[in-house]
Amino acid sequence: MKCYKGSIVTVNGKDEVFSYLVEDGGKILYVGNTLPREYATAAVTDLQGGALIPAFVDTHQHLASFSTFHAGLNVMEASSNREIAEMVRAFAHGSQKKTLIAFGASPYSVKEGRLIRREELDAVCPDKELMAVKYDGHACVVNTKLLQKLENKVKNLRGFHPDSGEMNQEAFFQVSNYITNSLSIPELFGNMQKAVDFQASRGIGCIHTVSGVGFAGDLDITMEQVFAKSLKNGFQIRVFPQSLDIRAATSRKLPRIGGCFACALDGCFGSHDAAMNEPYADAAGGDGVLYYDDETVIDFCRKANRAGLQIEMHAIGDRAFDQACRALKAALEDFPRTDHRHGIIHDCLPTEAGRTICREYGIAMPMQSAFISWKQEPDRYLEQILGKERADRLNPLKTLAEDKLVISLGSDAPCTSPDPIVWLDRAVNHSNPAQAVTIQQALRMATYNGYYTTFDEKERGSLEAGKVADMVILSANPYEIPASQLKNLRVEALLLGGVPYESCRENVVKAALRGLTSRAKS
Repeated sequence: MKCYKGSIVTVNGKDEVFSYLVEDGGKILYVGNTLPREYATAAVTDLQGGALIPAFVDTHQHLASFSTFHAGLNVMEASSNREIAEMVRAFAHGSQKKTLIAFGASPYSVKEGRLIRREELDAVCPDKELMAVKYDGHACVVNTKLLQKLENKVKNLRGFHPDSGEMNQEAFFQVSNYITNSLSIPELFGNMQKAVDFQASRGIGCIHTVSGVGFAGDLDITMEQVFAKSLKNGFQIRVFPQSLDIRAATSRKLPRIGGCFACALDGCFGSHDAAMNEPYADAAGGDGVLYYDDETVIDFCRKANRAGLQIEMHAIGDRAFDQACRALKAALEDFPRTDHRHGIIHDCLPTEAGRTICREYGIAMPMQSAFISWKQEPDRYLEQILGKERADRLNPLKTLAEDKLVISLGSDAPCTSPDPIVWLDRAVNHSNPAQAVTIQQALRMATYNGYYTTFDEKERGSLEAGKVADMVILSANPYEIPASQLKNLRVEALLLGGVPYESCRENVVKAALRGLTSRAKS
């Protein structure tokens, strides 16, 4: 039996803060302002100015992709393409692999103001296949070695640009599939163990991962499900198959379906393929790309909803958001369900008409506040391509919160690194002050609402008697520090089932065999 003394930030229905929490056997026994006599002998941990909060949840990431890129070269902090090239040179020289991945290239955070080009990659990495993935995960630049390998497969696809080496849209997906299939299963499994350990160091105790990219037979969905079940340290993973075929979920007995890629209704701002109701404001113009017609999306949603599945779909632009709302509305009118917890991912530019549907039909919002003031896609760029009026409407957290919609937060990793302190900071210190939320609202979005999204809120998500003791010790009480200091909060410890987090790194074969037979939730 353990007792924690200090600021116990419960994130319960009243956002109460208490002075004591008692845990035993992985469950919370008591939370209150006085310590009852029956717990007087419990070992006491004094938080000493810190705070105990529920474990964070990342409600949208691509675990297999993040694990792969996390094990590769991260160039997000580079200030020039020349610096990226030198990083690639050193990485290639020190790696024994024949196929290399760099991630995070952005034309908006380097002084050249453009993506690195194929010839620049060739100059530093001519002998190994190399893919430099754009920060948004929707495009890449390949070197000549990789281009020659894949040219026959991509040359007739949309998004093929051999001169620069840039691949986007369908051409990018084909390159991504090849890279994914170049990894061995043990290597990817081991990379996922390292990626989970990294996220745990940031106070994350649960992730929602979207899978189904590049592996024959959607092997990565099965592998993530086995990986999730293999964990014995209390870390929680909920798998969403990225497929328009509901059998990807039902055949694996998963209660949910959706994500990006096959379930993406549009692209993203950085590649000018986020589907817009009005044309882009810059010289490139156009109104983006809506990947499917309404009939296709509505048919998918109806089938998934009738099968009792929870549905999530990617929508960045306002036209895609409206399509998602129409499809979910049609599905719920076809087969009404009161507690479906369907959601629309990203919700960067929601419309008033779409928000009305979401309120009426209880559609949730798994969002990424890390996209606010994002170095890889800065505000000045967004204003340039969207115009000021539309740019000011991006990521309207306060408006959606006032609509009483369930907003949860996540990273969209590998697009942004999973870091809940960043999510809190950006949500409370929004670049548009009119859309900033309170720290109480932001913390609920990063904890309780994430668990609610996948029907886990009865067991986790708030510090209340009877719940699992999945908790984070923060360096300070986030309710008591100035908003400007939120970014300086530190995660001191992650406790899962009341126990300090234990690394999930172990023999891959042993872990996989356990995952194949486990009945743990995924």
